[in-house]
Amino acid sequence: FMVKAEYDNGVMMFTSGGYPNGIRYEGTEGWIWVSRGNYQASSSDPVAKNNNSKALDASDPKILASQISENEIRFTRSDEHHGNWLDAIQGKAELLSPVEIGHRACSVCLISHIAMKMGRKLAWDPVKEEFINDPEANSHLSRPQRRPWGTDYVNA
Repeated sequence: FMVKAEYDNGVMMFTSGGYPNGIRYEGTEGWIWVSRGNYQASSSDPVAKNNNSKALDASDPKILASQISENEIRFTRSDEHHGNWLDAIQGKAELLSPVEIGHRACSVCLISHIAMKMGRKLAWDPVKEEFINDPEANSHLSRPQRRPWGTDYVNA
């Protein structure tokens, strides 16, 4: 499978079955590959047979040895992002990643999965959070909830 997500700022993200359990970042100076290597969290993880994938690789090894200067963008490092989330709920810490960022990162995965199931190109409205002129695709955005589990029944 191949899914292409195009953002308003020109960034394109490709999701492909050719890259099991990993992500490849491509830039003007080459690419970096990050994955779980041969690790599987469960038997259903999509790891190719005879997978010899490195956990970290690059088009040029010098990229991996390069140092980030003080003026470059740095991301917060977290050894335990689930713990940070629980600490934030309890008021003990600030979230390392704002809720909106997490929501959008998850949304693109779910939208891509729906496009794969539909087997066709879909257009997404990020403001309305629905597919444009596509009731069939929109029907995949939620499913019936069972009592008492589900947000439909809160304060009902």
